[in-house]
Amino acid sequence: MQETHTYAPALPASDWPASDWPEFKPGWVWLVGAGPGDPGLLTLHALNAVKQADVIVYDALVQKVILDWARPDAEIVYAGKRGGKPSAKQRDISLQLVDYARAGKRVLRLKGGDPFVFGRGGEEGQTLVQHDIPIRIIPGISAGIGGLAYAGIPVTHRDVNQSVTFVTGHDQSGATPSSLDWAAISKGSQVLVIYMGMKHLDRIRGALLSANRPEEEPVAIVSNATTPEQKVLETTLGTCVEDAEAQGFGPPAIICIGRATMMRQALDWQAIARGEPPRNTDPLGRGRPAEDR
Repeated sequence: MQETHTYAPALPASDWPASDWPEFKPGWVWLVGAGPGDPGLLTLHALNAVKQADVIVYDALVQKVILDWARPDAEIVYAGKRGGKPSAKQRDISLQLVDYARAGKRVLRLKGGDPFVFGRGGEEGQTLVQHDIPIRIIPGISAGIGGLAYAGIPVTHRDVNQSVTFVTGHDQSGATPSSLDWAAISKGSQVLVIYMGMKHLDRIRGALLSANRPEEEPVAIVSNATTPEQKVLETTLGTCVEDAEAQGFGPPAIICIGRATMMRQALDWQAIARGEPPRNTDPLGRGRPAEDR
């Protein structure tokens, strides 16, 4: 379990680092990534947007403390989408942004992770541009990188992989993406990072096993990444579905498949912070110090 953090109010203007911070002009929409969960991973540009916005339209995984940093008179609008639960339609969300902007509001569209990584930021941005609404894009830390880092898992390691593939676990209809060539993905990438894949984990596992991915391949599932509720399951491709069900793992979660997950045995920095020794300082079995290449 992750340490519990207490967050102070956002910096007053007098304490901001000196820089040419962009002005949030009326009638503009800023598409902003809020990061994977921990409010401390919000970028300074994102915080600057939060402090100026007239309207904040936010997603389900945005932490409440971030919204507390908004202006007292800002309008806060929930537009989250969670699998299997009633959600606003994407078309309605996009057009709502247009309406707010045309009313002369400074509109902040605040999304978990990065707006351009399986976040529909491209669709919303395109809608805005087609309606002649000026936009600004502020990237965020994606859960597929930052969330795994909080679990002590590097998505790349020179002794493991020279490639990593990011995949969504469902398409627009909510089904497993039919357009994905799992055989090619399995053959072409040593490490796979799967977003929104818990609902279809059994199908995904079956597709990868059919593509000759080994049953014993290490898998890590990180639930509620970077938050105090973070949980990590270390398992294998052959047993991941049963293990996840037995331990109550569900969305939101990031799934990482590949030997890079073994590095958690050495790099579980949250366990180290609690005073626990690393389980294995050489989890890849190199037999020599990490600095010796």
